[in-house]
Amino acid sequence: MAPAAVDAPPATPVFSKRDGHALEDLSDAIDDVNVLKDTLKKQQAAEKKQQEEKGLYEQSEFDQDKDKTQFRQYEDACDRVKNFYKEQHTKQTVAYNLKARNMFHSKTRAEMTIWEAMEKLNTLIDESDPDTSLSQIEHLLQSAEAIRRDGKPRWMQLTGLIHDLGKLLYFFDAQGQWDVVGDTFPVGLGFDDRIIYGSESFKDNPDYYDPIYSSKFGIYTPGCGLDNVMLSWGHDEYLYHVAKEQSVLPAEALAMIRYHSFYPWHNTGAYYELMDDHDKDMLRAVKAFNPYDLYSKSDGIPSVEELKPYYMELINEYFPTKVLKW
Repeated sequence: MAPAAVDAPPATPVFSKRDGHALEDLSDAIDDVNVLKDTLKKQQAAEKKQQEEKGLYEQSEFDQDKDKTQFRQYEDACDRVKNFYKEQHTKQTVAYNLKARNMFHSKTRAEMTIWEAMEKLNTLIDESDPDTSLSQIEHLLQSAEAIRRDGKPRWMQLTGLIHDLGKLLYFFDAQGQWDVVGDTFPVGLGFDDRIIYGSESFKDNPDYYDPIYSSKFGIYTPGCGLDNVMLSWGHDEYLYHVAKEQSVLPAEALAMIRYHSFYPWHNTGAYYELMDDHDKDMLRAVKAFNPYDLYSKSDGIPSVEELKPYYMELINEYFPTKVLKW
């Protein structure tokens, strides 16, 4: 057996220069179109029935005074969002997803602590005009602090802090923006009409015409469980694999990371046939997390220096290796 290759990442990672401002603008625009009026009303009605005691599944309180109907419907999205999804739906194939996962396991791209990764993610904001938008650390702290104020578990607070760190993928193996951000969906089976812009938007994807990949269950079987399903590659999947292998976060936190952009599933009820009993519990967790992802961006600007000691304690608790392989 040939000896395994050993990757030796440089002491100071070399990052490719990317237009991070454009990526973050697109990511924010995608977030805006993910709030649909009818679905939100149903979700809010269900949340009102949840237990009175503060806990994981109690309705979020921080967003009660926010007018969620002001978020745009995806039919009215700007051309940038529509063009993004056209490219994503064309290029997210089974072949690409297999290659992306193989690439992920083939090397270490950088070695950084969680806080160093957050600081690196800050470069996705155009720092020549800092008054136009918050830094990534400030946005992540917004999510985490909203979860903390609602009395949610410590691990969920940390999940809010790190949930978008997978966007670091943009500096490494990404071929564009289409394999970093955007709603996610399974590949290897027929594209569901509940995916944003519907199944018709996949007509330029070669898998759309494959006799196996276009069938109802494709390469999967009913009840196989989402752990066995390939979701379109992007920042959710990337961070999920990093956290799964290098943290002691509970299963609910890993689900929040992996599925927070899986809107066809947690928002409109698609792909339930693939779920197992474990996924039913995880769906509740993702639904509990979703408001903190979508609606915290309009909160006040948090003080990074004041909050850093508290969150460093959480990071050290759930990431015992301290320095992670990315």
